[in-house]
Amino acid sequence: MDAVDAPDVVVAWSRRGERAVCTGGTAPAPPVSREVLRYEIGSAGKTLTGLLLAAMVHAGRVRWSTPAHALLTPGGTPRPNPITLLHLVTHTSGLPPLPVGLYPGALRHRTTNPYAGYSTGRVLEAFARHRSRRPPGSRWRYSNLGAAVLGHALGAACDTSWEGALEQRVLAPLRRVGVVNVGTAPAPGTDPSRGPVDAVGHGRDGVTPVPPLLMGGFPAAGAVRGDPVSLLRLLELHLRPAGAPDPVTAAALETVRTPVLRRGRRGERTHTVTWFREEGPRGPVLFHAGATCGQQAFLGFRPGTGTALVVVCTRRFRLNDTFPAAARGLLDALP
Repeated sequence: MDAVDAPDVVVAWSRRGERAVCTGGTAPAPPVSREVLRYEIGSAGKTLTGLLLAAMVHAGRVRWSTPAHALLTPGGTPRPNPITLLHLVTHTSGLPPLPVGLYPGALRHRTTNPYAGYSTGRVLEAFARHRSRRPPGSRWRYSNLGAAVLGHALGAACDTSWEGALEQRVLAPLRRVGVVNVGTAPAPGTDPSRGPVDAVGHGRDGVTPVPPLLMGGFPAAGAVRGDPVSLLRLLELHLRPAGAPDPVTAAALETVRTPVLRRGRRGERTHTVTWFREEGPRGPVLFHAGATCGQQAFLGFRPGTGTALVVVCTRRFRLNDTFPAAARGLLDALP
């Protein structure tokens, strides 16, 4: 924890069910215990969108090969070489990281809420206008736009929003087995006995507070927040899918652990549909990091040893930030 310079830091880890939680930071302890607060996990929340997709596939609601536009514009003209749900979740759709039209407004609010002013309608318009020189599936390119489109497509398949689909098919079932404090909207309260309470993020200086994250039309790309113990429980279920609340969720948890993609000149980088996967000194590790305008998060687990790790902090990523490397190194160091 000393390697991370931030007002609030929480490290939660477990090995085969035995847990430990450590808290600290450069700021005085907040009124609500750090381990009870919910933290913005940014792009690490894409793992829940991938889990939602896997659950919907196993439930027969969609297929991996379902074209996204078929869900978003029912009855529309079929496209040649359509972008499928699998392309979107694996970042092989060919979509750019962000739509060009986002940047003018985002730059004006880059230290607070760059996504808030870009609506769902504009996200879907950007997707409809997209034309790629390469066929989908031929190139890996990380895309927040693709993650956002995937969320809206899954919501449409369930006749609701991404938030509604995630709540119905992932979060509500997981609450029955201990993932009790994970959500997609900022919490208004300050009393943990009455509901969730969110941590306050800070700018690059580690002092200036920033407002809660609002994702506009990009919720599936980074709107998830959760408390460290709930997030740890989520990872424990990835380690032991048999503990899932129902067969569909168990099958989805198994699926998202399985490598589906290799990239790099020698294929040295491996991905599942939701997680980055690397070889570690004690066996393969699966992980995803995330950052918002005032917080950072790292989620990772090692199936071979039954080890899970959650690290969160309340300071915006900055040049030469030690947080990502420290968190990733800790996962390798843990037994």
